[in-house]
Amino acid sequence: MEMRRKDLAVTAPAEMDAIIRGCDCIRLAFADGTHPYIVPLSFGYVREGEEAKFYFHSAAAGRKVDLCRRLAYAGFELDRNHTLKPNEKACDFSFAYESVVGEGTITELTTPAEKAAGLQVIMAQYTGRPDWTFPEGVLARTCVFCLTVTEMQGRRHG
Repeated sequence: MEMRRKDLAVTAPAEMDAIIRGCDCIRLAFADGTHPYIVPLSFGYVREGEEAKFYFHSAAAGRKVDLCRRLAYAGFELDRNHTLKPNEKACDFSFAYESVVGEGTITELTTPAEKAAGLQVIMAQYTGRPDWTFPEGVLARTCVFCLTVTEMQGRRHG
């Protein structure tokens, strides 16, 4: 991905991680033939060395699950700190924000241990707690996916 406005680029991994951790929603974008499909999701995020991963979950059926399994690839977007910056002239209005966009490969986690670990990351994103337990029945009927980032860039417009 080539960014036109390089002066807005956020390139440090720690800064991108801070933006991501401050978001409450990730949007996945799938290219399903000629029809795009975008879905907002709750998520968990981890960076393991140079590798960044997003975790998300779903019921066992539906369009999102079908696309994750069939395409195994998606784009993503997260954003925060939205502020309208008014001006005397309409064309001089602006909008402040921070965002991270990218793409990556999707794998389905299939064992109860993998699913529980993925759900743990999701719960930690929202609660800060790393010690949740998940009943076997819940794990059996829940799909958990991991998106491993292949490309990611941040942007900050103040």
